Amino acid sequence: MQKTFLIEGMDCADCARHVEEGVQKLPGVQFARVDFATAQLVLEGEVDEASLQQRVQALGYRLKDEQTPIPEKAESFWLGLGRYLLSEGETRLALLGGAFLLISAGLRFFAGMSNLALGLQLVALGLAGYPIARSALANLFINRSISINLLMTLAAIGAVIIGESGEAATLIFLFALAEALEGYSTDRARRTLSGLQNLTPTHALRLDNDGEHWVPVQSLLPGDRVRVRPGERIPADGVVHSGASDVNQAPITGESLPVLKQPGDAVFAGTVNGNGALDIQVTRLAKDSTLARIVQMVTEAQGRRARLQRWIDRFAAVYTPAVVGIAFLVAVIPPLFFHQPFWNTPEGHGWLYRALALLVIACPCALVISAPVTILSGLTAAARQGVLIKGGVYLETLAQVKRVAFDKTGTLTLGKPVLTDHRAVDCPGCEDRSACPACRDVLALAAALERASAHPLAHAVVSASQAQGVHQRYPTAQNLTTLNGGGIQGWIEQDVVTLGSHMLFEKQFPHSAELCAQVKTLEQTGETTMLLSQNGEVRGYLAVADEIRPESRQVVDDLHRLGIRTVILTGDHPAAAQRVARQLGVDEIRAGLLPEQKLQAVEELARADGTLAMLGDGINDTPALSAAQVGIAVGGASNAQAMETADVVLLGGDLSKLPYILRLARFVMRIIYQNVAFSLGIKALFLVLAMLDATTLWMAVLADMGGSLLVIFNGLRPLRFPQGTLHPNG
Repeated sequence: MQKTFLIEGMDCADCARHVEEGVQKLPGVQFARVDFATAQLVLEGEVDEASLQQRVQALGYRLKDEQTPIPEKAESFWLGLGRYLLSEGETRLALLGGAFLLISAGLRFFAGMSNLALGLQLVALGLAGYPIARSALANLFINRSISINLLMTLAAIGAVIIGESGEAATLIFLFALAEALEGYSTDRARRTLSGLQNLTPTHALRLDNDGEHWVPVQSLLPGDRVRVRPGERIPADGVVHSGASDVNQAPITGESLPVLKQPGDAVFAGTVNGNGALDIQVTRLAKDSTLARIVQMVTEAQGRRARLQRWIDRFAAVYTPAVVGIAFLVAVIPPLFFHQPFWNTPEGHGWLYRALALLVIACPCALVISAPVTILSGLTAAARQGVLIKGGVYLETLAQVKRVAFDKTGTLTLGKPVLTDHRAVDCPGCEDRSACPACRDVLALAAALERASAHPLAHAVVSASQAQGVHQRYPTAQNLTTLNGGGIQGWIEQDVVTLGSHMLFEKQFPHSAELCAQVKTLEQTGETTMLLSQNGEVRGYLAVADEIRPESRQVVDDLHRLGIRTVILTGDHPAAAQRVARQLGVDEIRAGLLPEQKLQAVEELARADGTLAMLGDGINDTPALSAAQVGIAVGGASNAQAMETADVVLLGGDLSKLPYILRLARFVMRIIYQNVAFSLGIKALFLVLAMLDATTLWMAVLADMGGSLLVIFNGLRPLRFPQGTLHPNG
């Protein structure tokens, strides 16, 4: 059985690793994973909860089985920090120790008070250092591993031994304070994701037989009806039963403008109702809502770590023990072999002190935290824009994409044919067909035939007739007959009217060479043509084509500016693919592909270019999406299959999010590399300073923890990454 718990007090990724190792050793535990970014422990197996709580507390952390409530209003950083420091037992001890340390510093100015000052320093060291030493020893005995806390404990003990008790107390106080700062900053990063879940209201106004009742959202069942008043958040996924209103769907789909919702339209939990009241029939339980699934999937995505993050974790696992060994050699080799001082002297610090400084400097806090906070920020930023990315590994892969393959129908196009042209034989040659009486009459006759059909082409004709105001000129055709060869025939008033393919008319309805040439020209550009006859006389033609998404051209241009090549993979006719490619400027076309051929094309392109992203609708493109290094589904908010199978989901179906996530992924990886370089660079600098006796223990801890805080703040930058307009340099 799998259970999930919240771990409190983890302020670095190394902490998460130690908790995971310690819990894994409990009897009955089959599997344990601790994700630092979300502070969650996922546990499989049968284990007594009291034993689990005891183990986690022994390692220096706390266990909860529920998420800590997120404040209704965002508070300032410093106010929140003060509240955080006073709420934690360890930090209260550290603050008390800091007060004793400050008093001891003041006593140095009074003669004869040195012993009292020393006593206060030791008390300060004990108060601030007790939680650190307890966690260090527990981890050493339970996990048989060396933690950051142990490095600090050893450094403090060594400082006391060499007579630097004041510096030891300062070291531990600053370390405890910096750990609290780091923990609070990380907690704020975690809240950005948890805050998405809090978009759903806690109660809903349910409509029962005996009236309206406020009930907890968790109690709503499929089939229940709820009323959402203007300005309120929608409490559950459902469909509009009655009413009409504009709904702000930005939390789910990232759409910047509200969407009009009418009876029969789907709505999502957490979205905001506009000016009209809506009665909604619930279709999903609260725990299964689209918003809840998004939050759950982004949370689970933390387990799919980027390759760079996995390397950092492996490096940190061997780095800390290696540092202890190096510090030991630094302490003993110069005194033993080069007659250097082991203890401090009036001329400077001995090599034991320098080794202690090395222990402090070498703590891998900044390094191990460089990736998870940044990746969490990137995943959350994408989710806010209506893009679900299922793990850091896919963010890393998106940053490396060299080519994007598009399915055509429903991806670059809307998948909804529209009337592109219609012309009567006796048209005088006007440019505006909607102003020509003869052309309008051809459209009206065709609409009367197609009105009773559910075919997509019929819908395109009827919609165009409605737009031009001719849809009621003729009554709906009677005695409809489907013709072999592609066409329909029916009676409109006293006339027999036929609408069919060019091939059908070539055989049964003679027409002029001029009309034939016009139709063939349209067909060569990828448009579907239909000819119309009335009582055997050819009246004209209509042309229909799939409508290109308004944003497709800009998306392709943006990809090219990012240095990414584009290709269309489609089962459609080559002429239709060529028409779309010409309008969009796509680099390559592969048309007329069967599903297995599309799969082969994806595999071939991936081998040729290295990293390929495939974009499709997430349903019939599933094999091709799976074969690409990154499969991206368009429009997954209402498509459970797309949300489950694709690596990345554009929830609102907005293609303009594609360049955004590619730029976001590159930005995230740049920040991670910056953080890694900075973390290693500052350590290298202070290691040199320590060897040259140019730094102190308290300066070392400030450098290490200050670096960790800078890494965290830098890692939060993706949360403010703008969608914006792509600059030529990407």
